[in-house]
Amino acid sequence: MTSRLSLIIIPCVALMACQPVDNTPAQQSQVEKVISRADIDSVINKHTQQFLRLHPTMGTALGLDKSIAGNHQRLLPDYSQQGFTSMQATMSQAAAELAKINREGLSDQDRLHMDINQVIDLYFAGDSRFAGGYIDTWGGQIPYAVNQIWSPVITVPSTLQDQQLVTNSTDAEDYLTRLNLLATMVAQLEDKTKADADSGIVLPQKLFVKTLAFLTNFTNMNAAEHALVTSFHSKLSDVESLDEMQKNALVDRATDIVQQHIYPAYQQLHDYLSDLQQRAPEADGIWAQPGGTAFYQHQIKYMADSDLSPQQIHQIGLDEVTRITEEMNTLLNANGRSEGTVGERLAAMSADPEFLYEDSDMGRQQVLDALTQQIEKVMVIAPTLFATLPTQKVVVKRVPKVSEASAPGGYYSPPSLDGSRPGEYYINLRDMAGAAKYTLKTLTYHEAVPGHHFQIALNMAQTDIGIMRQNAPFNAYVEGWALYSELLAKEIGMYEGDPWGDLGRLQGELFRSVRLVVDTGLHYKKWTREQAIEYFYNTTGTAMSDVVSEVERYMVLPGQALGYKLGMLKFVELRDMAKSELGDKFDVKAFHDVILLPGARPMKLVEVDVNRWIESLI
Repeated sequence: MTSRLSLIIIPCVALMACQPVDNTPAQQSQVEKVISRADIDSVINKHTQQFLRLHPTMGTALGLDKSIAGNHQRLLPDYSQQGFTSMQATMSQAAAELAKINREGLSDQDRLHMDINQVIDLYFAGDSRFAGGYIDTWGGQIPYAVNQIWSPVITVPSTLQDQQLVTNSTDAEDYLTRLNLLATMVAQLEDKTKADADSGIVLPQKLFVKTLAFLTNFTNMNAAEHALVTSFHSKLSDVESLDEMQKNALVDRATDIVQQHIYPAYQQLHDYLSDLQQRAPEADGIWAQPGGTAFYQHQIKYMADSDLSPQQIHQIGLDEVTRITEEMNTLLNANGRSEGTVGERLAAMSADPEFLYEDSDMGRQQVLDALTQQIEKVMVIAPTLFATLPTQKVVVKRVPKVSEASAPGGYYSPPSLDGSRPGEYYINLRDMAGAAKYTLKTLTYHEAVPGHHFQIALNMAQTDIGIMRQNAPFNAYVEGWALYSELLAKEIGMYEGDPWGDLGRLQGELFRSVRLVVDTGLHYKKWTREQAIEYFYNTTGTAMSDVVSEVERYMVLPGQALGYKLGMLKFVELRDMAKSELGDKFDVKAFHDVILLPGARPMKLVEVDVNRWIESLI
């Protein structure tokens, strides 16, 4: 029988981004040179240092030592047009350098290491044909530098508040230095937005209201009460080397910086955007921006890890919506809810007091407590499914009030690399109808355990793969795993005796399938925001407040929402294939190790690893 492994072609880069190796006579000596892992790591480490210098906030988010990330704690990225161009050029050059290294003779592990890092470099290079936006450490190229949900004017203050450590007087001075730079950063983003507008790239008109509202809310309080000051004050309270007079003096300086520098910068940006709103396009999809159609295909390639066309993805979404809706209808009928469409019945449940926590501080605390209890229950059963468990804990937190109006229903923030800061699972409690009891189990399995926390924490624990791979931004892998985890929870009995919880799981899967329809609808089929909201709401019955923020998120992050379902479908396909070929030899714990331990990577390389594992057992 022909070896299955012989049929596997390990791609130079799974996303077809490699450059051919130059084998001309002038290059023969370079090609014939034996490349060691140390040589490879030397090149990749150089690229990592370049990236960390360009994105010092990543060093803070990961809790990196200065020996690795430099003086990141007192620096901010350059979000000017020049900074954007420098980022693209640096990362493109890094990818090209890896492409020129001959992979012949390398071990499978070393070839994988190079391939993954090359794709990461290309991801952070963005699309050279599309001039808009900025390069983000998570989302790649975001097309609009200032927006209502994912912009440095939102994320960088959160990094300072939640992730920057202050343990001594030097740390305090670093924080104040960075606080001063925040005003400069906001001015850079204003200039970048102006440059984009000159190129014809302007945030869709319907997103200006919430973007302006955020900027207003950010400055709509006494400076001494701003989170940038109060969080600093709180951190200083634990610094024993400073007396109260010194601490108060530092807090006063922070207050002055916020009042005299940061507030004026945010106000100036607000005023500029108020004027720019008159020039904003009425169309809602990326197709309406110069070069937007090609940029959307770029996003499908990198954010969805797919070579499918928008039309093919749209049809997959429609087919999945039909399948899941039928299953939900059966479950609803069996439990006495048979009147109206599935969407109408779900909407009614979201407003039914039976399924809601009280809209009060006590009710919100009950939600946080319930989520913590769900995490504890999963961790009891996890050893039956996973041979390797993360050592870091995950804690439940509420989304800060200042950003909850445009934030998603829940999200996960990774732990620091050294484990000193746990993983954080955030729940949005602005609208208690959006936190219906029957939906919370599924959200926990996705965002915390065994979803994002297991995958990301285990990824970060692989210390021999380098910082860039430890934090690899492969969206279809990361989000696909989290959605697969929801199904896994069903299969291990976490919804046993809880039909409404299982309905919440199906609603969650339907939600991600609708994303395929809506994202391609907005950015390919030229749907309006209102069309997308109507389809989303009528199909899923999700609380309208969540539907609106979801659709507006897709408008800002084209292609990102596609990764969930497409990635999950691939994981299920690979597991089914392994079960079929291995029979009694299939071990789910070993399968999960094969998926998780090499870290996030393109799905084509995941498939290579699964095929190699199957072959080793046949």
